[in-house]
Amino acid sequence: MPRKPEFIMPTDEEDARINRGIASDLDSPELTAADFRNAQPARSAVPELASVSRVRGPQKAPTKQLVSMRLDPDLVERLKADGPGWQRRANDMLRQAVGL
Repeated sequence: MPRKPEFIMPTDEEDARINRGIASDLDSPELTAADFRNAQPARSAVPELASVSRVRGPQKAPTKQLVSMRLDPDLVERLKADGPGWQRRANDMLRQAVGL
């Protein structure tokens, strides 16, 4: 199972239709070079929003240890085939295999 779907480029006709839709949307016009030249940092344009600090601090009590190991490609593919959470499931399988 690939991690990301293949990206499909629009045809020239689809691209033209998309661009016509963008041009006709008055609520969200496409930005011009002049718009970018006149842009201001968020802290000066909207200071009440920009002053909020949203930085995540260090993890207080790490519960897992980061390790690196090499596994056979078919094994990794099989683990990932069941979807998100494959690393947790692999951890559970290892715990069971060593009797923890």
